[in-house]
Amino acid sequence: MSAVTPVSAHAVRTAGPQLDRVMLILIGVIVLLGLVMVTSASITMAARDSGDPFAYLERQLVLVLAGLCLAALTFAVPIARLEKLALPLLLLAGALLLAVLIPGLGHVVNGSRRWLRIAGFNFQVSEAARVLTLVYIASYCVRFETALRSRLSGLARPMALLALMALLLLVEPDFGAASVLFVTGFGLLFLAGAQLRWALAAVLLGAAAMSTLVLLSGYRMRRLTAFLDPWADPYNSGFQLTQSLIAIGRGEWFGVGLGASVQKLFYLPEAHNDFLFAVLAEELGLVGVVVTLALFLALAWRVFGLARRAHATGMKFHAYLAAGFGLWLGLQAFVNIGVNMGVLPTKGLTLPLMSYGRSSLLVVLAWLGVIMRVHHEVASSGRGHARERTK
Repeated sequence: MSAVTPVSAHAVRTAGPQLDRVMLILIGVIVLLGLVMVTSASITMAARDSGDPFAYLERQLVLVLAGLCLAALTFAVPIARLEKLALPLLLLAGALLLAVLIPGLGHVVNGSRRWLRIAGFNFQVSEAARVLTLVYIASYCVRFETALRSRLSGLARPMALLALMALLLLVEPDFGAASVLFVTGFGLLFLAGAQLRWALAAVLLGAAAMSTLVLLSGYRMRRLTAFLDPWADPYNSGFQLTQSLIAIGRGEWFGVGLGASVQKLFYLPEAHNDFLFAVLAEELGLVGVVVTLALFLALAWRVFGLARRAHATGMKFHAYLAAGFGLWLGLQAFVNIGVNMGVLPTKGLTLPLMSYGRSSLLVVLAWLGVIMRVHHEVASSGRGHARERTK
């Protein structure tokens, strides 16, 4: 059975680049806001550690430029070719997750073996592995659409795959990445037509498995109890969350002013990374928080709109790729913000496109190149616009 979604290849080849300008503007604004906040959150720490107060800004700018180059490369790859490579890409994802567990290959940071050292650069393989896995899940939704919609086995096979990949992530350990991958993959399968009763059963089974993992792991249980009552131990297990809540509370309506955060002055750990949102809330206040949330919601809405147009034209793999990105973007942003606000336990996940995170920023920008390619092919096919004109 061919896995390639039918697309007018001639139309795609002959049309010039078709870019979603609104999406590009949203991405640009989020990235620029991230650069400003990374600079503000890290300036004191950078001056202390390296003598250059703008060290993290300089590195983040290099990462943005490298990410844009990767986006250009992924944009040049036809979606039909990406669909054909779905299985090899899945195998590559599994190989990366296994390689990081091999002593001498995997690099340990803060007690977790999540990184491969490549040419002196630490790359967090879970970031790329999640994307490659979701590409395969999107391909599965196209190739086995009938089985997915009609039989329990059609849902069980990809769920077992997601569970296996999540297990490899848990071995590192990376509970946050495993949770986001599993939920995003499940959401994509549900959007592709998995029956509600089987989807609910899968949700209950997954929730039970995650709960068991938390109960059997001492440090995860401590994180959970600290999240439920961080003030019970504000100088140890609850330190990160209490400092984050203090920062958010200080922001009030309009913030204390850009660069005037107190919590970033060695009180809030990972202020430029996992807890960047807390610094943003402190310096820009509720107004800045609302603007940031609106930017992410607008970007996710735009991506889902692209997925809807692609599906309406019969380009199902394109639609599932876009929907997968929209689900991942919304979920990871929600988790990061929820952790900063004390709504969710600490997960160690970055705020997409904003936090200082080498692997995360590179992978997200590369994935956005794929999404722009989806938009290009949908627009170039001519069928999307023709369908809209007949409504």
